[in-house]
Amino acid sequence: MTTLAGTSTGSLAEQAYVALRDRLIMLDIAPGEPLQEGRLSEELGVGRTPLREAMKHLELDHLVVSYPRRGTFATHVDITALAAITEVRAALEPVAVRAAARATDPAARALLEGARSRLEALTAGGSGTGASADGGGAADGGSAAGSADGDAATSSADGGAADPRAAMRVDIDVHRAIYRAGGNPYLEEGLVRLDNLSTRIWCMATHRLPDLDSHVTELEVLLDAILAGDADRAAELISAHVAEFETSIRKVL
Repeated sequence: MTTLAGTSTGSLAEQAYVALRDRLIMLDIAPGEPLQEGRLSEELGVGRTPLREAMKHLELDHLVVSYPRRGTFATHVDITALAAITEVRAALEPVAVRAAARATDPAARALLEGARSRLEALTAGGSGTGASADGGGAADGGSAAGSADGDAATSSADGGAADPRAAMRVDIDVHRAIYRAGGNPYLEEGLVRLDNLSTRIWCMATHRLPDLDSHVTELEVLLDAILAGDADRAAELISAHVAEFETSIRKVL
């Protein structure tokens, strides 16, 4: 049983939110699956009041939906929303990376450097780099830090290609670090929500995507530009990254 009681970061409601959000965006809680309050309360080791607070937050994120007298369910993945999500991300992601590239705060730099290190470990097939779905505290849309289910970033047996789930977790980690490093909590919150929805769509298609390694390489180059303070280059790279993501998904779905 994964319990949250006794952990040190944030309230129990915030921790429950992060734990459930991670499962929802990675489809560990399947679309349409009911979220049973009693079972989750016992599993997470939290009371029903903080759990209900977490559910309200998840509903704002469009990750769950509640029906009177029926309960709360994981939302279905809406592939048709991809164009709308991409349109907004294409406008906002360059703003976020420019802000991150201009960041001089040591804590912001540490977030970015940590994300870069986890990318390196992923491509090297390192085993000690479980990527948090909020960047190990990098960002979480205004909630407490919390890790995903602890999958290590490992390479697959076929030529060292990136493991799909590990690649997705590190992708989440990188984006959260960038959003947090930019220092604009309103921009961060909006982009975290959009990235959550994008990741759910990605999870639906990942077994059909032929080349995750190039996706990881794009993130490495992007972080290098941000860490070098090259805001224009970073904005150019993220625009291409977002566009390529939509193109890749549309090819297989």
